[in-house]
Amino acid sequence: MFPILPANSATAAGPNDEGIFGFGSGTYAMSNLVSNTGVVSSDVTGVGTGRGYPAACEYGGNKGIFGFGNDGSSVVSITNLVSNTGVVASDQAATTGMARSKCAACEYGGDKGIFGFGYHQGGHPWTTAVTNLVSDTGVVASDTAGVGYARYTPAACEYGEDKGIFGYGYSNATSTMYSLTNLVSNTGVVSSDVTGVGSARSGLAACSYGEDKGIFGFGNASHVMTAVTNLVSNVGVVSSDVAGVGTARQVLAACEYGGDKGIFGYGSTYDTNLVSNTGVVASDVTGVGTSREGQGACSFN
Repeated sequence: MFPILPANSATAAGPNDEGIFGFGSGTYAMSNLVSNTGVVSSDVTGVGTGRGYPAACEYGGNKGIFGFGNDGSSVVSITNLVSNTGVVASDQAATTGMARSKCAACEYGGDKGIFGFGYHQGGHPWTTAVTNLVSDTGVVASDTAGVGYARYTPAACEYGEDKGIFGYGYSNATSTMYSLTNLVSNTGVVSSDVTGVGSARSGLAACSYGEDKGIFGFGNASHVMTAVTNLVSNVGVVSSDVAGVGTARQVLAACEYGGDKGIFGYGSTYDTNLVSNTGVVASDVTGVGTSREGQGACSFN
């Protein structure tokens, strides 16, 4: 017999098969799709306002959203939805949240998302820890007061199937790179700072892998680019540094693909690196499409 589901029960969202890199510094708006085998496509003509340093995450179980960034003259709160076939929509008419760039984003709750932290232009020190929740229909909520140390160019990813983690970043208030992290519950609540593990750095990227784990990788460690990675367990524990594989670089992006694997791509060099379902990073694959840095990435489908 088929199981009887209680009224209003929700089916947990599964892992996604495909990914997308989009936007980038120099006010680029093009995107590059990632197949379920990790193959990156050539450029897809850009839709929406070109901008650098946006963030991106999944929502709705099989769709994505790009948000925030710098359009070349100022920071913005523009968002663009990504369909379950990887089509990027034009700018959403309503913008919500503190305009900023260099924030991070991840999925939580199985079908919702969260943007957090970043660089704004409201006065020194220009860093913030505010967050904005994304509903399962892609609606961005107003600002939630920040929890944790304000910083920009952190990274974020999902773990444990329905929770998230923000990690690392830089504060110009203290001119310091950080390795601290902040966990995100399955209801979108951000925890206070957790003492950092691994090399303090900024401009790194993160994605999920293995269906319930995550990985932080690459970045700028005190003005020296690195390729080190740090695995995130299914309970949100960050591992010590794993020796880097691939070309050291910063301001890159990463996303899930193939249901249980990940990919790091672009940044200050033109390469991509696949991540296996056990968190092993592969050697460089020559980049496809326009070389750029400061883009966002998320999975879909």
